Amino acid sequence: MLLVTFTLVSLAAGLLYAVFIWNYDYWRKRGVPGPKPKLLCGNYPHMFNLKRHAIYDLNDIYRQNKDKYDAVGIFCSRTPQLLVVNPELARRVLVSNFRNFHDNEVSKGVDEKSDFIFANNPFTLTGEKWKNRRSDVTPGLTMGRIKTVYPVTHKVCQKLSEWAEKQIRLGSPDGINAKHMSLCFTTEVVTDCVLGLSAESFSDKPTPIVSNIKELFNQPWTFVLFFVLTSTFPSLSHLIKIRFIPLKVERFLIDLMGSAVAARRAQLTGEKQFERSDFLDYVLQLGEKRKLDNRQLLAYSMTFLLDGFETTSTVLAHMLLNLGRNGRAQELLRQEINAHLENGLINFEKLNDLPYLDACLQETIRLFPPGFTSNKLCTESIDIPNKDGPNFVVEKGTTVVIPHYSFMVDEDFFPDPQSFQPERFMEPDAAKTFRERGVYMGFGDGPRVCIGMRFATTQIKAAIVELISKFKVKINSKTRQDNQFDPVQFFITLRGGIWLDLEKI
Repeated sequence: MLLVTFTLVSLAAGLLYAVFIWNYDYWRKRGVPGPKPKLLCGNYPHMFNLKRHAIYDLNDIYRQNKDKYDAVGIFCSRTPQLLVVNPELARRVLVSNFRNFHDNEVSKGVDEKSDFIFANNPFTLTGEKWKNRRSDVTPGLTMGRIKTVYPVTHKVCQKLSEWAEKQIRLGSPDGINAKHMSLCFTTEVVTDCVLGLSAESFSDKPTPIVSNIKELFNQPWTFVLFFVLTSTFPSLSHLIKIRFIPLKVERFLIDLMGSAVAARRAQLTGEKQFERSDFLDYVLQLGEKRKLDNRQLLAYSMTFLLDGFETTSTVLAHMLLNLGRNGRAQELLRQEINAHLENGLINFEKLNDLPYLDACLQETIRLFPPGFTSNKLCTESIDIPNKDGPNFVVEKGTTVVIPHYSFMVDEDFFPDPQSFQPERFMEPDAAKTFRERGVYMGFGDGPRVCIGMRFATTQIKAAIVELISKFKVKINSKTRQDNQFDPVQFFITLRGGIWLDLEKI
């Protein structure tokens, strides 16, 4: 009996092992080189223990193969992926061969039944639906509309500096949490600019908007479980879908959208004519044209909201980190800002024409990119040359990973890559030149480049002007000295957080 039991257990274990490794010859069959995957985790050795950020695992593979190949085959658990290790090929994927890599991988994990709002975001939409939605949304983010709401941004900047002064008076030994401060700022700006409402982010009693936005990006364990399951058993992605926006938050945002719409319509029909050609104004016009209800209006508006809250606040916090670490760069930036201040304000046109401010922003994104990879889906099979290896075909449905971070911290492209050197971007059209080489894609590239880019950079620059002109930024001892990323965060963030000491000038 014992022998029979042992035999059955051994057979079951052998069968399970065979199931887990059966497709690990996927790339070998197709003549694509790549590192040997490990059982369960594939080529992401820390995907289960979360002791190290995934981008470091990808960067190790990149550095081992960049001089030999253009792309290598890897596995996310049991799911085959093509890792691009040549920036020229990366740009081909995003730009010149866009029709072959039209969609984002995330589209496989969500649908309207599981998450109506996120499924209707341009980042998630595919094919003609994406094309139509982008053409609908893009006119709402023109420089003209961003300029219209710039006074709102400046008003929030004043609230930001008043809040900072209060924190200085309170004198916490841990300093100021830069991420919290930045998220309060972006939440207030975006809520007012997009919905015409105040989040009261800097008050002692903020509205529920703030807590719901924080919950939006604090994903539950089910999100991690979904990722692990669909990576281990790829076929499950056809059966189960993920909810990115928690149902409670979705309901809150739909009600908030209804309040914003009702308030704006009351303003438009009031005795005093309302004049503000902002994002909500555009969405309402679009809603009348498309006959959209509040839920659908929110789906359109989430393009502005999602792009404006978390990613923008993350970049702002890391820009303050870099300036706090580099006193010389901070002083040079302060001199540039002070030379153009008029009554404590820099006008909209000049804000986007300050070279050192822009260089500091670009360099921050290089070091701490909110989009550290682009995961694209092959939508039309294509033949790819592979340097020292043979040509191969990327088949429809294949996930293609572009490790932007690896390119942006490669010493061949950016000497002394971990140091903050804004001068890298001071040459005319430096960012454009780096982007055309494929080595710097802070906002992506090609037809699916981030459409909220100009709105986001305006927010960040306005906040930096406010803070650097009024405060000296220093790093609290609670903040780590290296650039190590938090392995469990959705976006790239400094491990342990960013804690600042501000000193009034």
